[in-house]
Amino acid sequence: MTTIAVLADPPREGLVLPELAATSPLSETEATELYAEMLKDTFVAAANSGGDLLVNYRADDDLPDELRGGESSEDELRALADEALDDTEDVRFEVQVGSTFSARAGNTATHLLDAEGTNSVAVVDGTAPMLTRTEIDSAAMKLRRSETVVGPADDGRIYYLGLTDAIDFTDVYTPPEVETVTRKATDAGYDVDFLPAMTAVETGADLRSLVPLLNARIEAGRIVPVHTATYLHELGLRVEERDGERELVR
Repeated sequence: MTTIAVLADPPREGLVLPELAATSPLSETEATELYAEMLKDTFVAAANSGGDLLVNYRADDDLPDELRGGESSEDELRALADEALDDTEDVRFEVQVGSTFSARAGNTATHLLDAEGTNSVAVVDGTAPMLTRTEIDSAAMKLRRSETVVGPADDGRIYYLGLTDAIDFTDVYTPPEVETVTRKATDAGYDVDFLPAMTAVETGADLRSLVPLLNARIEAGRIVPVHTATYLHELGLRVEERDGERELVR
């Protein structure tokens, strides 16, 4: 059974998706709210899969001074999980340890694999709302044959990293992440398999790719990430061609 570790930040303005607000019609507030909705869809996908959901949250002391105070990181993320899931009794909440995302991901994965003897671990950051239980369970099957499974995203990034054995996590998320992770795994002598490419939303260009897909799936009556799709529909986002360029408009 795979433990799906969602490395999550508390949804606070100025902390999450800063590039999205700067490169899209969304305000900082809207980008932050979108992040929260994508996290909820990620929680649903993980909880409905054959794996175990671990919400790995940023420590309050690890946040910039101006973003501390008020509700704790854990409480904010527990509230999101309560909104997304019918039952959170089996959901684990644990604080992240490390000064960088690579370090935090590495500490979490290594602890689960080595200290707890978990069969396999998946690290995701909650920004790929099209990740469903189908892909998570498919990755779990692939992890029976390969020590590493990678989910590639646009621009050389990744939305999923699955492992049955620890790799060298030093700067493992150095761009292009998909190449860096794969090289780290092959250097350790591991086989690497891949999931289908998927959009991870960090920039306006990413959102421009996601919105038409969601709109098309809604039109066709296909499954969509409910929280993300509902919020984007409320914002009235669509893609139009203007002066030969495709633009995200509202």
